[in-house]
Amino acid sequence: MKYFFDINYKSINKYSEELCGDKVEYVYTDDGIIVVMSDGLGSGVKANILATMTVKIAVTMLREGASIDDTIETIINTLPECKVRKLAYSTFTIIVIDKDNNAYIAEYDNPPYFFYSHKRIIPIEKKERVIGNKKIYESNIRLGMGDALCVVSDGAIHAGIGQMLNLGWSWDEINEYLMELNKVNRSSQLINGNFIGVCSNLYNNKPGDDTTILTVKVRKPEVLDVFIGPPAHKTNDRYLCEIMKSSPNIKIICGGTTALIAERELGLSLEVDMDSMKDDVPPIAYMEGFDLVTEGVLTLGKTLEYIKKLNNSNFENAIGQDDYDGCFLLTKYLTDLATHINFYLGSAVNPAHQNPNFPAGFNIKKNIINNLISELKKAGKKIKVTYI
Repeated sequence: MKYFFDINYKSINKYSEELCGDKVEYVYTDDGIIVVMSDGLGSGVKANILATMTVKIAVTMLREGASIDDTIETIINTLPECKVRKLAYSTFTIIVIDKDNNAYIAEYDNPPYFFYSHKRIIPIEKKERVIGNKKIYESNIRLGMGDALCVVSDGAIHAGIGQMLNLGWSWDEINEYLMELNKVNRSSQLINGNFIGVCSNLYNNKPGDDTTILTVKVRKPEVLDVFIGPPAHKTNDRYLCEIMKSSPNIKIICGGTTALIAERELGLSLEVDMDSMKDDVPPIAYMEGFDLVTEGVLTLGKTLEYIKKLNNSNFENAIGQDDYDGCFLLTKYLTDLATHINFYLGSAVNPAHQNPNFPAGFNIKKNIINNLISELKKAGKKIKVTYI
């Protein structure tokens, strides 16, 4: 696999609204990827329903092989204009990427998308076409390694109006800022987290509109192997370590017992870094051939907290600037560096991870790992789990 499409989006709701009026959905198909972002008219429940209907119609029809014309006409006919304001009930941007990395983009009333290639802003030639009495702007681009597509809802353009900025954050200013973010950030999640944090600040943390950013970034696949826990049977220790030894991927061990097994079976030396210990985070360790070695359940638990926050905010809000420890490092590997993550989970049960008030089958560490995998999938990571 030569390319990986790192897809991520983040949103903030209009102040005092429980639901976001913007919606993003994407699916992988046999022919490529379909990505749709919609902004429902107004805010709150009504806007959320309208935007959700738009993305569901678009994704479902395109996935089933419908033409772009039929899809857009269906959306327009299903969601008519507001009779009072003479505005469409929802706007949308549709991105369809085929197996050869050719991207087709259709835009209706959303701010124009941003495209970056070779760390430069690339202007795009667009064709105006009328579908169902609506002006649609179409464009086609070929995506290469390192290229990025960013789409924002109009809440980003309006950020700061009447508050931090008199006239809001212009499209050109956003374009320059996103270019710089793409230069310094590997993952789309960190690009989006930084951007949405700035929008929130411009709104003085009281957004006047739903605000969303969607980023599609072309990356080299980076595979991470995470080894957690000893095998159910001691006879499988050697098998586990053969996987560790033969893997060409980035390798992380989470758990003291697992690290000791690797040290013994592979004839390596484990060195603990006491300077990395914090009040609530055990120290990391170093071992030749492994990129990171951490303690198990405590480190994983706090890393889960970090990633949950990161999925809903920016990196600085999730992790303090001085939090250089096992959780900080593990979070960076899982969220920023890795595109594909292989979890090798030992099936041995540690009595210390059982709560005596719960049934024997309820394993605290297993629950943490399951939630961690769920959050990583939300962040767009490709996950594979192997039990040993």
